[in-house]
Amino acid sequence: MRIEASKKFIKLYGRMPAEIQSLARKAIAFLQENPGHPSLENKKMAGYGDIYEIRVNINYRITYKKIGDTAILRKIGTHDLLRSP
Repeated sequence: MRIEASKKFIKLYGRMPAEIQSLARKAIAFLQENPGHPSLENKKMAGYGDIYEIRVNINYRITYKKIGDTAILRKIGTHDLLRSP
């Protein structure tokens, strides 16, 4: 899967603590290599069309939009982010 990052994602990612950035890079690498990797808990978000979420750790998630074989990273943050992905 190809990975692209939106401007919003880049901005939010830059605000994350270094530990979360490191975990996010690992999750993104898994998404690129194997979107079905169990640690990602990759799932489609109900009611949001083609928006998906993956797990960074127990508290943080990344949302992305899937277009063909490309994942456009949208946001990164805590579970609060899931209210408006």
